[in-house]
Amino acid sequence: MWDSVIGSREIHLYESANHFRNFIDCVYSRREPIAPCEVAHRSITIAHLGNIAMQLGRDLKWDPRREKIVNDPEANKLLSRPYRAPWKMG
Repeated sequence: MWDSVIGSREIHLYESANHFRNFIDCVYSRREPIAPCEVAHRSITIAHLGNIAMQLGRDLKWDPRREKIVNDPEANKLLSRPYRAPWKMG
């Protein structure tokens, strides 16, 4: 049933059974990892927003450019947590 072969001119995606190893290998080779940071960040954002919406019991409006919840200071406070000294976001 699934015995088709991907042609030489078709898109080939590489596999990674170990994302951690793939990341380290890509640090050395400067190649793009199988899970780029930006993709991972954008992918998990929706889960975090869903959790915040559930916790507060209301819908949220997300501004992806600013990475802030629109007109909701209470919800925006839940986007991060306080850093331990001496660490801070700049």
